[in-house]
Order: sequence, then structure tokens, then C-alpha cells
Amino acid sequence: MAQQHPPFEILEHTADAGIVARGATLAEAFAHAAEGMYALMVDLEGVRESESRDVSVEAKDVTNLLTNWLLELLFLTETEGLLFRRFDVEIAGTTLTGRAHGEHLDLSRHLLGGVVKGVTRHLLEITQEDGAHRVTVLFDM
Repeated sequence: MAQQHPPFEILEHTADAGIVARGATLAEAFAHAAEGMYALMVDLEGVRESESRDVSVEAKDVTNLLTNWLLELLFLTETEGLLFRRFDVEIAGTTLTGRAHGEHLDLSRHLLGGVVKGVTRHLLEITQEDGAHRVTVLFDM
């Protein structure tokens, strides 16, 4: 029986924070990476799924696809004040289409953590282990 891992784990790193996300598919690992990124910013239990946004990104390779996906989500957070908690992701080659589910920031309800300013390329890694996909990402906080 395969060992069960949580969908994502928080990594401690000097000035930044990061996550290790896993999934049975690359798309699931990308969805869990986004979930982990938002877990650094807010208590996900307090985020309702009252709104959703479609997201579509392309890149020259899957590593850049991951970066573009997370940066596009951060852009929606910065420009529309949205927090997300669940993600539907489909990947075809180096194109990602997805839907992010969440709601507008409500300071009276949301327990905020750190502010993710960007996605770093330091230690950025996408691998396969035991038939599952594993993504490691550090964020500029």
C-alpha cells in the first residue's frame, strides 16, 4: 500500500516560505500547490466558495507553467481582493486551464497570515515519486 502524504506541507526557509505539494496527477499537484500558497496567506477554513474565476496560462515548460499559474492567482488576489481555497486544474502539454473558487477578502472574518509577494525560482522543482507528482515552491513573503 502506498504511503499517504498530505496534499501539501509548509516549508520553513530563511526569509521566505514555501510548500511541497503532491498529487496523483500533475494537475492535482498544481491545484494543491495553489491551495498551499493560499494557506500561507489565510486560514482556508474561513474562506467560502461564493465566487470563482477561470484562469488560463501557457508557458515554455511545466516549471514555468507552475510559476505562471501561481502568479496569475496572486494577480487576481491583488487586483480583485479575492482569496481562493479550492482549484480545478487541467493541463495539456504546457497549457493550463483552471477554475479557482473562493471569495472577496473580509477582514472581519478572515484570519490572515503572511503576504505572498511572488513566486521564486529558488528550489523550484517538479518531480515524480512513487507514481505521484511532487511540486516544491518557495514564495517571496
